[in-house]
Amino acid sequence: MQNQHELASKEFSRLLHIMDELREKCPWDQKQTFESLRPLTLEEVYELSESLQELDLKSIPKELGDVLLHLVFYAKIGSEQNAFSMFEVIHGLCEKLIFRHPHIYGNVEVHNEDEVKRNWEQLKIKEGNKSILGGVPSSLPALIKSSRIQEKAAGVGFDWNDGNLIWEKVKEELEEFHKEMESSKGQGSESYHHQKMEEEFGDILFSLVNYARFYKINPENALEKTNKKFIRRFNYIEEKARETGLALNADNLDSMEKLWIEAKLKER
Repeated sequence: MQNQHELASKEFSRLLHIMDELREKCPWDQKQTFESLRPLTLEEVYELSESLQELDLKSIPKELGDVLLHLVFYAKIGSEQNAFSMFEVIHGLCEKLIFRHPHIYGNVEVHNEDEVKRNWEQLKIKEGNKSILGGVPSSLPALIKSSRIQEKAAGVGFDWNDGNLIWEKVKEELEEFHKEMESSKGQGSESYHHQKMEEEFGDILFSLVNYARFYKINPENALEKTNKKFIRRFNYIEEKARETGLALNADNLDSMEKLWIEAKLKER
């Protein structure tokens, strides 16, 4: 293990030197700013996320490297502006990890993962965070954001203690949505009832995320798996349609449904 640490330390130092050279000599690297790198960083993170979703162990190291490059790049720009350096980034992270793990580096006792999470949120407040939910980035996709909001609220005990009660809440939200849907019939998308229907649908999604979280299901991962499953099955329909000359339109819905069933059976 020690040898691995030494090798990693050596290569990280090499990476920092490469970043210095690129920033000095490469026209593209010279022009980059915090703002210009941000969308590229998001792209790299999504590529890493896809590799993790697929458990592609050959691709994950490469994608991790791409993300690491961006972290080093931001630190380099920060040092050029005399704002912060890579030392401050790493030192701050180490200090935070030690402070937030008093059950490892102190005398606090914990018995399970939930207690660790609760301690983590309480310690964040001691660090100066004014709101428990303030640490949830506003730019997060809505599904991930709702999950993080609920996790943080649960971290201070604001949570359900019975999955059946959450399911009753899901059914309640479904019923409220259905009532608004019935009321909105024949009215435009700008009507009061249609806006309320959108609000009630949001409540359904939020309660379903809560239900998933209670049973340790990551809703983002679950939905992405369903997305990919749908794509696989629809690709099968397209493939068979090309082979048989079937036109993909509403007139051939029955035929498409049969192919969909075939695709499902092939997966089994």
